[in-house]
This record gives sequence, C-alpha cells and structure tokens, in this order.
Amino acid sequence: MKKIIFIVLALFILIQFIPYGKDHTNPAVIAEPKWDSLETRALFMKACVDCHTNETKWPAYSNVAPISWIVYHHVVDGREHFNISAWGHQKKNKGKDAAEELEEGEMPLKSYLLAHPESKLTDAETKLLIQGLKNTFGEEKED
Repeated sequence: MKKIIFIVLALFILIQFIPYGKDHTNPAVIAEPKWDSLETRALFMKACVDCHTNETKWPAYSNVAPISWIVYHHVVDGREHFNISAWGHQKKNKGKDAAEELEEGEMPLKSYLLAHPESKLTDAETKLLIQGLKNTFGEEKED
C-alpha cells in the first residue's frame, strides 16, 4: 500500500512540470461590444468574465495539475468562441449564440459554478441576461 501511495504521489509531483495550462496571462482588452445596458454588462461580468474576456481571475487551484489543464482549456476555448475583450477584432466571435447557450443551460458550465458559486445567476437575472444578450448581439436565425 505504501508503494502505491508513493507512486501516486510521485506522479502527482511529476505532472506539475508539464507546461500545459501554466500560461495565466491576460491579453490586453482591445474593445468591448456596445452593450444594450449597464445591467447586461454587469450580469455578463458576474457569470461569464473568467472564460469569455481577457480579464480572467486565475485562482490558486488553476496552478495545480491536472485541474490547471482543465481550467486553462476552458478559458482558451471560451475566449476562442466568444471573447468580449476582442470585440470586432477577433475573426470568430459568436455573440449571437450567447443567449441560446444560456437559455439551453449550456453556460455557465456546471463545473465552473461549483468552483464559483458567486457567479450563479438567479432565474430572474438569467432571464435579464438572455434578453440583454439578444438585444446586444442579436439572435441566431434558424434556417
């Protein structure tokens, strides 16, 4: 049993040296969208700031592998698909999908809300944010 614990501990220590997920830089904020209201922006910043802006707050656990790998992947993926800090400058910025993702319960990620309960929106706040996102970015049109 001691040998297994030693091996697990050694592996845990070794994976800390894998560089993936260690870049916790926040690029400069280039531009933001023209929000329909300050309330929409405030709700977005409450629930979405860490993955969909260049203003990510990197908590201490985001430095510990393998959790750091997951956090880093979520931030990179979130910024790639929808980043309000590079509005109008990023080729792919799916603003029109934002309200739909929220309506369908796809965002914020459940794992994110577990680690950040302060980011959870009430039902009323969620409805306000959905409408604000539609007002700000438009709606995805079905074919």
